Amino acid sequence: MIFPVVIYGAPVLRKVAQDIPKDMEGLEQFVSDMWETMYVSDGVGLAAPQVGRSLRLFVIDGTPMSEDDTSVEGFKKTFINAKIVERKGDNVIMGEGCLSIPTIREEVDRPHEIRIQYYDEQWNFHDEWFTGIAARIVQHEYDHLEGILFTDHLSPLRKRLLKGKLAGIAKGKFNVDYRFKLAK
Repeated sequence: MIFPVVIYGAPVLRKVAQDIPKDMEGLEQFVSDMWETMYVSDGVGLAAPQVGRSLRLFVIDGTPMSEDDTSVEGFKKTFINAKIVERKGDNVIMGEGCLSIPTIREEVDRPHEIRIQYYDEQWNFHDEWFTGIAARIVQHEYDHLEGILFTDHLSPLRKRLLKGKLAGIAKGKFNVDYRFKLAK
């Protein structure tokens, strides 16, 4: 099933997501639906809050970004109950966008390297380091679990300059080729 993507202004995007119990009913189907929704929406990542579920789950397939960084070719993972436990290295500025904030791309400053602990869809525990674009994608999706949007990382001036555009997005003033849902 393809979910509609929740758009900027929806309260679920500002909540800290809840851990998923190991025995959650329908988890396998939900993960499958997340993948399908991400691919149909042309995303490289999708977090559960973006489809209206306040759960600590996100999926990533960095392959579309492999033209910029070959290390993300085949970087395809499911992250359940993830927790970033360490960030290090110099911060790097790079353009980001978000399915929940369509039509806006901004330069975001993020650490180059992160360590994250998580479970995959088979409930295998992982404790891994990611660098470069992989680390950026993970941090962006992880932020969704913490109720943080990429625009929160911008300077106060940039935020003020985007205020009107964000208000328009919250009201549906944008055009995308994927299903979406505005806040009520």
